[in-house]
Amino acid sequence: MASNATVLTVPGPAGDREVRISSPERVLWPQLGLTKLDLAHYLVTVGDAFVRANGDRPVSLQRFPEGVDGEQFFSKNPPKGAPAFVRAVTVTYPSARAHPQMIIDEPAAAVWAAQMNTVVFHPWASRAERSDFPDQLRIDLDPQPGTDFHDAVPAALELRKVLDEAGLTAWIKTSGNRGLHVYAPIEPEWAFLDVRHAVIAAARELERRMPEQVTTAWWKEERGERIFVDFNQANRDRTIAGAYSPRALPHASVSTPLRWEELSETDPRTHTVRTIPERLRAVGDPWEDMHAQPARIDALLAWWERDLAAGLGEMPFPPDYPKMPGEPPRVQPSRARKQQA
Repeated sequence: MASNATVLTVPGPAGDREVRISSPERVLWPQLGLTKLDLAHYLVTVGDAFVRANGDRPVSLQRFPEGVDGEQFFSKNPPKGAPAFVRAVTVTYPSARAHPQMIIDEPAAAVWAAQMNTVVFHPWASRAERSDFPDQLRIDLDPQPGTDFHDAVPAALELRKVLDEAGLTAWIKTSGNRGLHVYAPIEPEWAFLDVRHAVIAAARELERRMPEQVTTAWWKEERGERIFVDFNQANRDRTIAGAYSPRALPHASVSTPLRWEELSETDPRTHTVRTIPERLRAVGDPWEDMHAQPARIDALLAWWERDLAAGLGEMPFPPDYPKMPGEPPRVQPSRARKQQA
């Protein structure tokens, strides 16, 4: 017997596309009863803002064939059977391997990804045709146990000042969970390693100003009840949930761009697949003009060099990365002390 399916008409820059949604009744968020078709409708409704934020970038797809409570996997290669309007670009990974990743150029491509059970979209910080050179500086403010979203808010506000002093304009969004993501548009002139160093410089400056509230400690045992500034999200092939991407959480939250004046009053739990379409209609897209005036990171790189001269060197890389020049040993501090004893 033929499987149940429906066809959505998806408007876009090239005209309407017809996207087939198989098993539209498949429940992705059991707590709310939201289905694959609900997700597809959401992406149609927010399509312009979604593509503006995530389009023209290599994107990894976090897919949930059995819903958000079931098994999941990441697709980096474009899923098989992609329609002609879904393109890909070849990117290079830290291992030096290269292979294609999907690009979202129009809302229909995002809807097709939802048809393939994609819930979370993870775009690179660089554009498709210059994938080695980020045009976004991204800083992930990650609340540690004992802290929550509201503890991240003062850190984000101070980080905005830090970036302003370095000549960058900061933009803010919820992570869709407990944290905050701070972005700054930059000229795509520096490689990922340089942008990582710029992020570390900003993170260290923030930590100096808020040592009791903020930490750059890579090892969890050293972080305490503080907001971790996750500098490793600035690395090549390290991504965070894109703006307007749903999250695989029971309440179907969405990583939501905010205006800075909203930040202190917002409740990230209210920004969901059900509420974001109306929010966009009511207040518009706070990130619409994000890339109008990209900045340079020279000042942050000067801070990095200043810190190097003061004895603050490279920070640890993720465990799946090759050993990097100047990197400290990847040994948990408590384990290193036991080895020395």
